[in-house]
Amino acid sequence: MSNDVVNKTRRRVLTGATTVVGAIGAVGAAVPFVGSWNPSAKAKAAGAPVKVNISKIEPGAMITVEWRGKPVYILRRTEEALAGLQKTTELVSDPNSEEPQQPVYAQNETRSIKPEVSILLGLCTHLGCAPMFRPDVGAQDLGGDSWQGGFFCPCHGSKFDLAGRVYKGVPAPINLEVPPHAYDGDDWVTIGVDQEA
Repeated sequence: MSNDVVNKTRRRVLTGATTVVGAIGAVGAAVPFVGSWNPSAKAKAAGAPVKVNISKIEPGAMITVEWRGKPVYILRRTEEALAGLQKTTELVSDPNSEEPQQPVYAQNETRSIKPEVSILLGLCTHLGCAPMFRPDVGAQDLGGDSWQGGFFCPCHGSKFDLAGRVYKGVPAPINLEVPPHAYDGDDWVTIGVDQEA
């Protein structure tokens, strides 16, 4: 074999190897760059919107998601639960959510855009504990017949109905907060973005 053939083969091998190493390097540099387009954990904690698929939430069930480092309760209410809200109107402090911390679309009996879906910040308005979801109607430890299901704060005993309206005579001064949110069709909601009128 002549030196000329050996040199050409060696050049081809070296050129191929250099090309492969260069391509791997380019991919290695591109991955972090493309990854930097996603919001960081710090940006999400600072308030980046959170998109949630609500299509799989069964009637009467609740899920919890995180937005700005805080729990957000998303509850799909049943027809019975919606009827129960009318029974608690006289028992709650602010039945129409007239306190100014609520978005305009939460100033109604159901405190929601869609009556069957309740979206609430999962922090008690007394001292910030996380209220427990207690959907059991008539629970004796929560008032018997007057309890139509809702949220109970185990820290100091505040009670809220299934719309997050605070009961009279409990430590919490105002209703659970309704975070800004907007629907994208029937299956998706974005927490952290206000619904356009």
